[in-house]
Amino acid sequence: MAHPMTEFERNKLIKNLLAKYNFLNHGVIGKSHCERNIEFLSLGNFENSILWACAFHGMEWLTSLVILKFLENICNRIKLKNKIFGIDIEKNLKNRGLVIIPCVNPDGVEISLNGYKSANEFQNLVKKASNIHTFSWQANAAGVDINHNFDAGWNELKKLEKENNILEPSPTRFGGKKPESEPETKALVDFCRKNKFLYAIAFHSQGEEIYWKYGKNIPENSYRLAKLFSITSGYKLSSPEGLAVGGGFKDWFITEFNRPAFTIEIGVGKNPLPISQLYPIYNKIYKMLLSSLLI
Repeated sequence: MAHPMTEFERNKLIKNLLAKYNFLNHGVIGKSHCERNIEFLSLGNFENSILWACAFHGMEWLTSLVILKFLENICNRIKLKNKIFGIDIEKNLKNRGLVIIPCVNPDGVEISLNGYKSANEFQNLVKKASNIHTFSWQANAAGVDINHNFDAGWNELKKLEKENNILEPSPTRFGGKKPESEPETKALVDFCRKNKFLYAIAFHSQGEEIYWKYGKNIPENSYRLAKLFSITSGYKLSSPEGLAVGGGFKDWFITEFNRPAFTIEIGVGKNPLPISQLYPIYNKIYKMLLSSLLI
């Protein structure tokens, strides 16, 4: 049986959602190194939207599945005219829209699931960097960690990479030769600059943690939103350390727009989290995801 987050199966799932729910919108923000589409799905008022982005890291594909499951649930409730906890979601979405990028790093996910040959013309690079073992591959096809490639504290992060002997394309933590060097990073920052989202959430795994600030710049409402997400999920508010500081999408979004952004680490265990964790994670964060639509 094919894995539900391979490119083929993910595309099939998205096509099925679009066929079933004619109010769901779809587009492409760019392409990966291997020419795979980086897609978005949207509901409601696009001009006044929040952004959720998943699968920055190859082996964190479960983030995509959890969020697509939530999207399917919301769409079904809208279609059936069913309220959730007495709330008319369709009416609410006319004021506040939701934009989802299910897979920021489609090459990385494919490599993690199907091996180095999925990297096409980059397969020799991936084979060498991974020593053939791609199960825990995080980077894109060029061996760049997308979440180290954003222009926020990038120079400081690059020094830490060098101190940790991360000097070349790697399965994880190599931030590239310059910020926004990767097509996946560039597609996402251009999309955000064009659309000025109210706030953004990057979904990663694992740890059941919420990162909500970067440096001394804490946008208005950041803590209030973070606290709400924590209360509705049971996840703890945390601050990253070491090589997890800077270079990330959350850090860049806060720096670029002075608007709230969050990294939410779903689940607990060792990456890649097993697919058996889909429903336990989904059930635990359902109210948090819903609250994100309503505030």
